Amino acid sequence: MRYGLAIGLILLGVAGRLIPHPDNFTPIMAVALFAGATLSPRIAYVVPLAALAVSDLLLGFPLDSMALVVYGCLFASVAIGQWLAKRRTWTRTLFAAVAGSLVFYVVTNFAGWLQPHSLYAHTVDGLLQGYVMAIPFFRNSLAGDLFWTALLFGLYEVAYSWLKSARVKPTQLSP
Repeated sequence: MRYGLAIGLILLGVAGRLIPHPDNFTPIMAVALFAGATLSPRIAYVVPLAALAVSDLLLGFPLDSMALVVYGCLFASVAIGQWLAKRRTWTRTLFAAVAGSLVFYVVTNFAGWLQPHSLYAHTVDGLLQGYVMAIPFFRNSLAGDLFWTALLFGLYEVAYSWLKSARVKPTQLSP
């Protein structure tokens, strides 16, 4: 069952990046967070890696230094999900989704600013300008991360409750 969930998450991550969507409104970060919270660590880190690698390949994105930064941010979301796994509440899940979005925003924009051919001057003002210019993308990322996180964890809770209630209780077997 865990492998089926992992494959389903990979397919969701790939499809979410391939089908038309608003900029940065994809399930990939939520998939990483959810995998961290529900799967074994060995499988949890493979899920977003596979989803991102396959979709990057299909989209024609290169494996460059920025791609490695993005992969690292997804691994951070898996780690946040692992933290969440042992103490999951809806408030903590919301906090975890926001934290994953913030990590991605801060780290990828800083790494982009560090690039030799950055759009922004290699000064503090240039760094701040880069962060300001990325706010619309951050809004979409945050909205997507919150939407997909709520959907994944919500469906998981519904399925778990349904499976739990569908089990035959020993008292139901007695005449």
